[in-house]
Amino acid sequence: MKSNLSAAEARRIALAAQGFGRPRPATAGTRQLNGALSRMATLQIDSVNVFARSHYMPLFSRLGAYDTAALDRLLFARRAPYVEYWAHVAAFIPASDWGLFGFRMEALREKYGSQPGGWFDTHRETVDWIRAELAARGPLRPAQIEHDSRKASRGPWWDWDVVKHALEYLWLFGEVAIAGRRGFERRYGLAEQVIPPEALTVQVPRDDAIRELVRRAARAYGVATAADLADYWRIADRKAVLSAIDELTDAGELHPVTVAGWTTGGKPAKAWLHADAATPRRVDATAILTPFDPVVWFRDRAERLFDFEYRIEIYTPAHKRRYGYYSLPVLVGDDIVGRVDLKADRASSRLLVQSAWWEHGAPADAAARLAEELRTAAAWQGLETVSISHWGDAVDDVARAMPGALRHDAGSREPVALAADEPSG
Repeated sequence: MKSNLSAAEARRIALAAQGFGRPRPATAGTRQLNGALSRMATLQIDSVNVFARSHYMPLFSRLGAYDTAALDRLLFARRAPYVEYWAHVAAFIPASDWGLFGFRMEALREKYGSQPGGWFDTHRETVDWIRAELAARGPLRPAQIEHDSRKASRGPWWDWDVVKHALEYLWLFGEVAIAGRRGFERRYGLAEQVIPPEALTVQVPRDDAIRELVRRAARAYGVATAADLADYWRIADRKAVLSAIDELTDAGELHPVTVAGWTTGGKPAKAWLHADAATPRRVDATAILTPFDPVVWFRDRAERLFDFEYRIEIYTPAHKRRYGYYSLPVLVGDDIVGRVDLKADRASSRLLVQSAWWEHGAPADAAARLAEELRTAAAWQGLETVSISHWGDAVDDVARAMPGALRHDAGSREPVALAADEPSG
């Protein structure tokens, strides 16, 4: 096994580990969805819905157009095989992995739920009432709890924000679990109402759990630094992560490597290659990525792998944005070659390309490949047309590759058709 990797080899290893080294299936059903979820090990949740819910995007990026209802059944059905927890922030994990996060549940309870006079102690009456409600009625949406509280005239202690906080704390502590969603509103149930008994009773010692999570992160990343492996599950205990790496290295599951261009303090950064990682000679993918895809969610790693400096600008004032409200990385071949800011205008059934930009080294066919992916993305979301703005150094290239697309001003929602002899720039 090689001990020195080129930057291109590291990119291909990382992308293959995430499922980008294989052709998209003709049809993506449950088996393909489960396979992609297994390779990622977790699926981050985010509420932004400008183009598509973020948790739908990684499966689209890897598998192409698929029926999101099939994913909903895996994630939200009664006794679904996946459940939400604070894994890589709020994320889906296999329900069978619930016990792996017992150490985190315990730490969060110690931090937020054990101090005399703290928030949890101060609001214990509310917490106890919520426990009783869930025990008696089963999983509930917050709106149902609110309705019940008003009907029961709970008294002057009632505060809806307190109830929401209590539910979130109980979820972080592992006492409550998410029993699916209605729309995007969570249904909360006691853990024993949601988690399979065999998973609920598993007690995984802290060191064993961290070692297993580091193992899974290493497999999902292919090649990674200690910081990468820690960030995959947001494990703050650096000593525990390094200890897990040492144990996995001694067991032959990880192999120390250096990657060209990966440095720390001017010296080669320590990195590890998973024993099962493939090193394909070529990765030829085309994909639009969510900001919360494991390929780019750790911004330091994205910069190391792709020389791609990435920050989303949702909270940046509009006049200060460089790339757009919700710019999405564009993968072509084995590199990130651009970014597009997409918006689904469902009222007019249009996919709006609010901006598009090239990165270094975009290949000659990048515009054509991105154009095809935009067509696929629009059809996947049930949108009939695509409209491209005039903002960004890639928009005219993409427009030329999509002769049927409309154009619109970056600040406008209303696209206009170009005359046949009107230049697309």
